[in-house]
Amino acid sequence: MATAKRDISRRVRFSYATATVSMTLVLFLLGAVGFIMANIFSTTKRMRESVTMIVELKDNLSEAERDSVAVRLAESEMVASLKFVSKESKLEDEEFKRVFAVDIKGILGENPLPDSYDVTLSALSSNKEGLEKFAEEARKIEGVSYVTYPQSFIEDMHSTLDIMQFIMAVFGGALLVVSFVLLNNTVRLSVYSQRELINTLKAVGATKWFIMRPFVGRSALQGLLAGIIASLLLGGALYALDHFVPGLGIFPRWEEAGIFAGAIVVVGVVVAVICTLPVVNRFVNMRGNKIYLY
Repeated sequence: MATAKRDISRRVRFSYATATVSMTLVLFLLGAVGFIMANIFSTTKRMRESVTMIVELKDNLSEAERDSVAVRLAESEMVASLKFVSKESKLEDEEFKRVFAVDIKGILGENPLPDSYDVTLSALSSNKEGLEKFAEEARKIEGVSYVTYPQSFIEDMHSTLDIMQFIMAVFGGALLVVSFVLLNNTVRLSVYSQRELINTLKAVGATKWFIMRPFVGRSALQGLLAGIIASLLLGGALYALDHFVPGLGIFPRWEEAGIFAGAIVVVGVVVAVICTLPVVNRFVNMRGNKIYLY
C-alpha cells in the first residue's frame, strides 16, 4: 500500500514538473516571437514616419508669415513633425558643399535657395489619396511656392511594410493557436495522471467545485511559475544577445522589460486556468467506469 502511494505521488510530481517545463518552453517561445513582432511593428511605424515632404516658401516672407504656414501645415494629421530650414543653413550644409563645390552665392551675388519646411509625414501617409490631398492643400497655402515628396518611394515602402506586417500577424496568430493546443495537451496529461484521485473524490461524495478547486489553483501556480521562469530566460537571452552583439540594440528599457515580463506571466496564468477548467470538468462529469478508458 505504501509503495503504491509512493508511486502515485512520484507520478503526480513528475507530471507537474513536466507540465511546468513544457509551459515554460511554450511561454518562452511565445515571448520571443511576441518580442520580435513588437519590434517589427515598432520599426515599421518608425519607417512610416521617416519620410520627409519638402515645402518650399516664397521669397521675402516675414517671420509671422512663415509661422502662419507652419500652423496651417501642423493642423493636418499627415504631419508628424516639421522643421524650418533657412536658405543660409542650406548653403552651409556639408553635403551641399560637397555636391556643389563652388561658391554659388559669390557667383550669383545672392542666395538662390528658398527657405523651406522639412515636413516629417505620419503613418497616415500610407493612404495615397489622403497624401495627395494634403500635398495639394499645402500648395494652396499662402506663402508656399513648391511642394515635393518621393511619391513612388512612399507607395513602395508602405506596400512592402503592409505585406511584412500581414505575414507577421499570420505567423503570430498561428503560433498562438499552436501554443494553446500544446498547453492544453500538457494540462490534459497532467490532469489525466490524477484521474484515479478524481474518481475517488467523486465516490466519497465530494462536490464538483471541491474537486476542481485544487486543480485550478495548482494550474494557476504552474502558469505563474512557468511565466516567471520564461520571463527570466527571455530577459537573459536578450541581454546576452545585446551584450555580445551591441550594435543590435535590442534589449528594451527596464520599464518595457517589466511590462513584457508581466504580460508573459499573466498569459501563463490565464491560459493555464482556461485549459484546466474544461479538462477537469470533463473528468468530473465522466462516469466512474469510463474514466479509466479515456
